[in-house]
Amino acid sequence: MDLQALFDTAMKASSASYSPYSKFRVGAALLCADGSVVTGTNVENRSFGLTICAERSALVSAVSQGKTQFVAIAIACPDAAYPVSPCGACRQVLSEFADQDMPVVFGCRADTVVHSTMGALFPFDALHELGHKE
Repeated sequence: MDLQALFDTAMKASSASYSPYSKFRVGAALLCADGSVVTGTNVENRSFGLTICAERSALVSAVSQGKTQFVAIAIACPDAAYPVSPCGACRQVLSEFADQDMPVVFGCRADTVVHSTMGALFPFDALHELGHKE
């Protein structure tokens, strides 16, 4: 799957967003090493701190399915006026499973997609050295 198709999948996933408070839909599409794609969306809560972002929603769903190796992620925020990158918490959680060169694409429309990598978004991953050894 190419990155534009992955972004299109994330855009479709955003339609399932539960965002009654912010009215800010977000969708994520996580390309797994086995070629499958797992999607997620943001799920808000009245207690805002309990809200889960689309990226973490997709990642948790993938891990729940036994998938822990990922090739790329796309994030779509159709209600934004500009491309919105993953938040710090999502960058930290993604770094648990992603190599520094994993592509990360994000945008608010197909013509605004930004192409980046985990390393560019989270360059000084000091906690990565604590990862498990195989």
